[in-house]
This record gives sequence, C-alpha cells and structure tokens, in this order.
Amino acid sequence: MSPKRKTQNNELGNVLAKLESDRYANFLGIQITKIERGYAEANLTVAEPMLNFNGFAHGGLIFSLADAAFAAACNSFNQTAVALSFHIAYRRPVQVNTRLVAEAVEESSGKSTALYKIVVKTDDQRTVAICQGLAYKLPSRVVENDGPEAI
Repeated sequence: MSPKRKTQNNELGNVLAKLESDRYANFLGIQITKIERGYAEANLTVAEPMLNFNGFAHGGLIFSLADAAFAAACNSFNQTAVALSFHIAYRRPVQVNTRLVAEAVEESSGKSTALYKIVVKTDDQRTVAICQGLAYKLPSRVVENDGPEAI
C-alpha cells in the first residue's frame, strides 16, 4: 500500500504500517502516499469493476477513498480515533482509469474530538468530492511507542 511516503519518525512509520494492513483499503487498491500529524493523502485508480450502473465511479468507492485518508490523518497522532460522522458532497462524475487523490487535513481538535476536511480530486486537480469527518479520540494508542523519537 505504500510506494512513496513521508514519515516523521519511527512511531509514525509504525502507525502507517498498521494503516497499510487495512484489508478493505487493500482490496480497493487504496494507497496511503503521505502521512504527517493531522494530515494524510491517499489515492487509487478507478477500475472497471468500480463503476456504477451509469458507467461512473461508484459513490461508495469515492467515499471509501476519502475515509481512508481521514482514518490515516486522525490516527496519525498515535491515539486511536474512530469516525463519529462523515459527510460527503459529490461534485463531478469520474471515468474509468482516472487516478483519484484524497487529502485529509485536521481543521480543529479538542480533548475528545477532532474535525477534518477531506477533498478528493483527480490527478489533474479537478474536485470530485468535498467531505467533513468528525473523529472521536479513544484512550488507546494505535501502536506502542518505540523510543525517544516518538511523537
């Protein structure tokens, strides 16, 4: 799941490795290509079986890509986070063989929740969907610390 990726340290790299074990994202061909604290990028290429009855990328596929970027960004602090809500607004249809990129950015964070904006674009920067995700922070870690360089 990881061609080129940017990590800040070993702990963040371990979080990324855990994210890369996501069987559903792997099934869809989603790759986490960048991860930083509060930020992530994920991408995939739309294949023929991913099309809906109208011949466009299925909305569930686009949602899944956005959700994968959201999950990576909100778990990047190595505090387990789960979605409380997720809203998506689709902006344009997507053809087969189109490369999609989802970018998730933390907008605000409190003690127990964090709000993220996720934008899905084609690789030529056309906006496909705009999303907002609200994450709930659990009192557990994604991975164990691995030394003084940890976040």
